[in-house]
Amino acid sequence: MPLTQAVQREHIHTRQINFTGYEREDGWFDIEAHLTDTKTYAFSNNWRGTIEPGEALHEMLLRVTINDKFQIQDIEAATDNSPFSICPDITPVYKQLIGVTMGPGWRKVIRERVGGMQGCTHLTELLYPMATVAIQTIKPLQNHRRKLADSDSKANAGRPFVLNTCHAWAETSPVVKENAPDYYVPPKTEDRIRVKSLNDVDQAAKESTE
Repeated sequence: MPLTQAVQREHIHTRQINFTGYEREDGWFDIEAHLTDTKTYAFSNNWRGTIEPGEALHEMLLRVTINDKFQIQDIEAATDNSPFSICPDITPVYKQLIGVTMGPGWRKVIRERVGGMQGCTHLTELLYPMATVAIQTIKPLQNHRRKLADSDSKANAGRPFVLNTCHAWAETSPVVKENAPDYYVPPKTEDRIRVKSLNDVDQAAKESTE
């Protein structure tokens, strides 16, 4: 379902962020991120002169190499475009994350080692979703290969790694009932009432706008 029709407006700024996961031939994984910030108008920069429409004010790239246990084996950061000449000087600091495991406490470690004045705001922001991208790169691939190797793997797959991580994968969800019945927990009466109430409110809101 698309967003509702917006009021008349003018496009000013675009931030594009792309994450890509790769499996390497050595068995490790590369998780890469690419960020760009562009404007729709030309403006002056003390270091670079005039920055034209569509030209990147910020362009940062990050590659995090991990093993299948989500432990960082290497990390490479690059700043191709920035508003200040000293911005690229901070990229080597991201090597301090080598050895860290993407898991509980991931955001805390990022803040402690490369947060604030210790790093680049934009490169550091790219790190936070890296763990989710890594999970989406590695776990489904492992499950896919397990299914190919064992036609009965669905029964032997074990606890889904996404269980209770979102609304759809809540243990009381029909999604879990269908895809992982061994881990399905029937919702309590009060939970069903709450969901029904929320649905009623949502329906009333829709009807009021029609």
